[in-house]
Amino acid sequence: MSRVGDGERIPRSGLPRGGVLRIGNASGFYGDRFDALREMLTGGPLDVLTGDYLAELTMLILGRDRLKDPRAGYARTFLRQLEEGLGLARERGVRIVTNAGGLNPAGLADAVRELAERVGVPTRVAHVEGDDLLRRREWGDGVLTANAYLGGAGIAACLRAGAEVVVTGRVTDAALVTGPAAAHFGWDEGGTGPDLDALAGAVVGGHVLECGTQATGGNYSFFTRHDLRRPGFPLAEIHADGSAVITKHDGTGGVVDLGTVTAQLLYETGGARYPGPDVTARIDTVRLHQEGPDRVRISGVRGEPPPPALKVGLNRIGGWRNEIVFVLTGLDIEAKARLVRAQVEDALGAPAASATPVTAGTPAAGTPVAPGARRRPAEVRWELSRTDRPDAATEETASALLRLVVRDSDPEAVGRAVTGAAVELALASYPGFHVTAPPGKGAPYGVFEAAYIDADEVTQVAVLPDGTRLTLPTPLRRSGVDEEPVPSPGLPEPLPAGLPTRRVPLGAVAGARSGDKGGDANVGVWVESEEAWRWLAHELTVERFRQLLPETAALPVERHLLPYLRAVNFTVEGLLGEGVAARARFDPQAKALGEWLRSRHVDLPVSLIAGSPEVPQ
Repeated sequence: MSRVGDGERIPRSGLPRGGVLRIGNASGFYGDRFDALREMLTGGPLDVLTGDYLAELTMLILGRDRLKDPRAGYARTFLRQLEEGLGLARERGVRIVTNAGGLNPAGLADAVRELAERVGVPTRVAHVEGDDLLRRREWGDGVLTANAYLGGAGIAACLRAGAEVVVTGRVTDAALVTGPAAAHFGWDEGGTGPDLDALAGAVVGGHVLECGTQATGGNYSFFTRHDLRRPGFPLAEIHADGSAVITKHDGTGGVVDLGTVTAQLLYETGGARYPGPDVTARIDTVRLHQEGPDRVRISGVRGEPPPPALKVGLNRIGGWRNEIVFVLTGLDIEAKARLVRAQVEDALGAPAASATPVTAGTPAAGTPVAPGARRRPAEVRWELSRTDRPDAATEETASALLRLVVRDSDPEAVGRAVTGAAVELALASYPGFHVTAPPGKGAPYGVFEAAYIDADEVTQVAVLPDGTRLTLPTPLRRSGVDEEPVPSPGLPEPLPAGLPTRRVPLGAVAGARSGDKGGDANVGVWVESEEAWRWLAHELTVERFRQLLPETAALPVERHLLPYLRAVNFTVEGLLGEGVAARARFDPQAKALGEWLRSRHVDLPVSLIAGSPEVPQ
């Protein structure tokens, strides 16, 4: 195996040097628009096309696939997209970089080579290894996947060696951009020195691209202002100093403006620092400028050395889960809910006198029960959603939904024991009894956890097109960088007291985007004018946030001010329980948390909403 020493430079080759580097995105998740890869290759000029297929939930899905077939573990959709895309990319000289390798990048790289031979398109394929740490140490019972979030050095090495397709496993989403940019511009990836700001700029550009059409109008608060039936995928024009212009191919749908880019910058981030394996990007230094139609320039980004530890994503089977949704129609909704809940609770039995947290492979606490008898699941949750309306014109709009969710380490406890308790009530409960779907036997649910490991314990390896295995040096890291607090920006001057106000939804003046990181949720809120910023920064405090979103009242909430973006970013710890795969909440990824916040009514100064298209005048 070859090794690059700390002072040795990898040969700079494989990508044309200098000038602007055009990097596109063709996938924001496993299951994104299938035609996007072809659309991006044929829609306009590109140098590199990236595809992001991995998320916390995806790694769990791939882990379960690998249990059934050790040759699996990668995103098979990517191969189908390449059947046509490989020839198009070669004709146009576009390099393809993707994390579709998931848990088996070597397997996907082999499959790409086989595909290339079958379709008659000679292709130099490389891949990156080193993120899979499942067998490196004991991570705990039931862990299916353990993957470090690598940076872009391996990608850069593969491109310099002439690779035309680069496949990775778990790298950071932004690494799909930082790797090609570092290879193209010759940036030093050593973790210190003059290229930190450039790397940080590429991280920010990569973060905007990573979720595909979320940068071009998808999931956008002000969607009614634009035609978003089929938004085009984004691309970034990266410059040598790390600045970038976010745009899209001419003639494609959607929009790129200050709002769409701001929304994506706030997505799944937190405070001033955005730490990663290549560099820590300072989100509080980002400047945006509308350069023209569908062109937003990102500049001014400062970089700091990366933190000493790498994040490791752990996925495990947390237990077994089942769900039944009762439909309550017409009158006496609350009484109907009380009746069926009491009946089911009686059938399930009283809660155990002592209970312990449920973990995979650990029986729930409680008294042993005879075969065939019902044992109450370790966790039983009820939620009534009042979707009904009075004097409704349709049966559906006259109905409310009562959701029962149960969890346990034993599949039997959430299977027939629960479904039987519900089905047996079909003729013996509230009038109009029915459920939304036939009760099932339950299914396993996953749990995501984040761990951290010293970066020196992880070895990133680039497997080059000729088979050479190149070990990459670990970037130098500044110990304790996260311990040095970023000075809090000062608040803007408040608006004058006593201004006339009108009670309207917060969304009359503010946009929002929300998402998940493990069991935590983030909500970014931004406004479009300096006057509105002077109001928002003083009004939307942590206390006010908790008042507007009562579900967060008892949870730790942090607020971060980002004045250059006219934005506040909130992190809510523990709102999502054990993460998206555990489905502990109605909206398990907090995708609509920001829209709920925007719908809450506040007293807004009338001057802020004059002429607003979001408010009837």
